[in-house]
Amino acid sequence: MNFPKIIAKFLLICIIFAATLSGATQPKPKELPTATAKEVGMSQEKLDEIAPAVRKFIDDEQITGASVLVARNGKIIYNETFGLMDREAKKETQKDTIYRFYSMTKPITSVAAMILYDQGKIKLDDPVSNYLPEFKDLKVYDESGKNVELNKPMTVRDLLRHTSGLTYGIFGNTPVDKMYRQQKILNRNIPLEKMTDSLGKIPLQYQPGTKWHYSVSADVLGALIERVSGESLDEFFQENIFKPLDMKDTSFMVPKDKVQRFAACYSPKPGKGLKLNDAPKTSEYLTKPVKLSGGGGLVSTGRDYMRFCQMLANEGQLNGTRILKKETVNMMTQNQLPKGVYQGIGSGFGLGFSVRLFGGKIPKGEYGWGGAASTHFWISPKDKIVVIALSQHMPFSFRLESAIKPIVYDAIIK
Repeated sequence: MNFPKIIAKFLLICIIFAATLSGATQPKPKELPTATAKEVGMSQEKLDEIAPAVRKFIDDEQITGASVLVARNGKIIYNETFGLMDREAKKETQKDTIYRFYSMTKPITSVAAMILYDQGKIKLDDPVSNYLPEFKDLKVYDESGKNVELNKPMTVRDLLRHTSGLTYGIFGNTPVDKMYRQQKILNRNIPLEKMTDSLGKIPLQYQPGTKWHYSVSADVLGALIERVSGESLDEFFQENIFKPLDMKDTSFMVPKDKVQRFAACYSPKPGKGLKLNDAPKTSEYLTKPVKLSGGGGLVSTGRDYMRFCQMLANEGQLNGTRILKKETVNMMTQNQLPKGVYQGIGSGFGLGFSVRLFGGKIPKGEYGWGGAASTHFWISPKDKIVVIALSQHMPFSFRLESAIKPIVYDAIIK
């Protein structure tokens, strides 16, 4: 008998068995803990006012359904769903319903960029052209109709805070907006490289650093992440954010086995009521786009996005997994706009989020953002509160946020 071979086979079987056993007993990712409102110093009676406020919107045919999550001190104290995620299929909204997040993609892209910053691979005040050479000959459109030189380069910081001078092409009718439409800058079927190449030849609408102007900055940031990391944006997100945070349903598309959880999107009918805007079974989100939009391409769930938000609220880590340095998150969530520049009344802008500048009914330092299909999130570091409110209604409406926000803050007891 060949004892060495027998022993070798026995050892191999033991190794395979041990590996299988290890995989079978591998602990599942930890879900965020839950608590009662009272346990975290809040009033359940007050939080109960959220439900009738949301149902009124459903009864008035302003939305078909919604999800609302509230966490304090890292514990979920409210997680409720309302109405229908798909009116035509008569499907009720579920806690794992998948939503179009549109511009709530931007904070994720900003975090991805800041991961590269933490790794020393990018610098915030470097010209964007250091990483995307197609932007090295940028000009600015002048009111006289001529293109003039930049007073200072567009920087990575400008992309993160929307002071780049870029625009969107859909919210205005300036000559620069028209150029964006002619070049199909927002077309999901053109690659990021073609988008940035076109943008490098179109003049900026404003001098960089002089005005907050909502734009394709986050899409350019996505292209920069790809160029610096050498990975596609979805791969970078998956490896550095989604997998570490166990964001299992966040993606640039809805796979076939999850379509049954994908919500329909609606728009107002003339007069009153809602009409179907995007059906789950025929949506463009069922196929992976050519252009991975860091500005608005992701779908996600309330559960996944709460994990992302709680990582931010925890200053860069979740369940012991660190995504960003503490000082990096603190920098991102402070106003970064130049003196005299504002995002809105009482609001500045950090590196990826709107930031409240003054206290009052809305606490100073609250930061957050929303998405085109009327999705919202906000985080109050002062109160250690995270809120996510999701619906699927286009065009964007503040109704959910405006109704829920005062209820949540009024619910704070201590």
